[in-house]
Amino acid sequence: MSATSSARPVLPPDIRAMKGKAPIVTLTAYTTPIARLVDPHCDVILVGDSLGMVLHGLPSTIGVTLEMMILHGRAVTRGASKAQVVVDMPFGSYEESPAQAFRNASRLMAETGASAVKLEGGTQMAETIAFLTARGVPVMAHIGLTPQAVNTLGGYKVVGREAEAAKVVADAQAVEAAGAYSVVLEKVPENLAARISQQLSIPTIGIGAGVHCDGQVLVVDDMLGLFTDFRPKFVKRYAELGHSADEAIAAYAAEVRARAFPAPEHTFQDQVAKSTK
Repeated sequence: MSATSSARPVLPPDIRAMKGKAPIVTLTAYTTPIARLVDPHCDVILVGDSLGMVLHGLPSTIGVTLEMMILHGRAVTRGASKAQVVVDMPFGSYEESPAQAFRNASRLMAETGASAVKLEGGTQMAETIAFLTARGVPVMAHIGLTPQAVNTLGGYKVVGREAEAAKVVADAQAVEAAGAYSVVLEKVPENLAARISQQLSIPTIGIGAGVHCDGQVLVVDDMLGLFTDFRPKFVKRYAELGHSADEAIAAYAAEVRARAFPAPEHTFQDQVAKSTK
C-alpha cells in the first residue's frame, strides 16, 4: 500500500515507516503542472537542484541559488496535494556551519511549504544533520555520488567500488545516527547499496544504485525522454517526449510558413461580417 493513499499529505515519518514495506516512488518536479502530474503516483516529489541543468541550462548544479530553489519549491507545492515535497539545499547554503544550514533550511521550508530538505554529504555533514533535526527540520540525506562535489570527485562517476565501499557505508551509518529519516544513494554499486539498505533502519532511495533499495528516484525529464541526447545508464526512458515535441514543433512551423495555420476553426470572425453572409 502506497503512502499516497493517505487522505493527508505524506510526511517524513510516513516515509520512514515505509522501510521494508512498499517501495518508495520518487520523481523530481520543478513546476506546478509537472507536480500535478506526478503527485497522484508518487510518495515523494523532490525539487532537486538538478533544475539548474534541466531548466536553466547550467553546466552543473553548483550555480543554483537558494532563491531558485525557493521559486521552484513554491511552484511544486502548489501542484502537490498528496506526495511529500522535499527541496534540495543548494551548494553553499549549508556547508559553512550548522547555524547557516538551519537558517537556510528553515527559510526553504517556511517559504515553500515543503516538509523536508535534502542535503549532500555523509560523515562530514553528520553534525549539521543532527543540528537540523533537533530543531524541527526533517533531513533526507544524500551520499555516494554527490553532484555538488563533482569537481572534487572528478566527474559523475560510480562511487563505492572496492576501497571506497567502506567510506560509503560509514557515510550511511553517520547520517542515520545523526537523525536523517531517509537517504539517497546515487551511483553506488548494486551489491553495496543492497548491503547498506539491509543494515540501515531508515529507507534508502536509489538512483543508479540497483533494485534492492527501499525506493527509487529519477529526474522526471530524463524518464520522459525530454532530452534526446542524454542517456545515462541508470535511466529508463518511459516515453520519448523529446522526439514527439520536435515533430510537433516542426509541423507547426511548416503550417505557419504555408499559411495553413491558423485555419478557419482557429480564427475569430467579426460578428457584423458574419451576420451578412
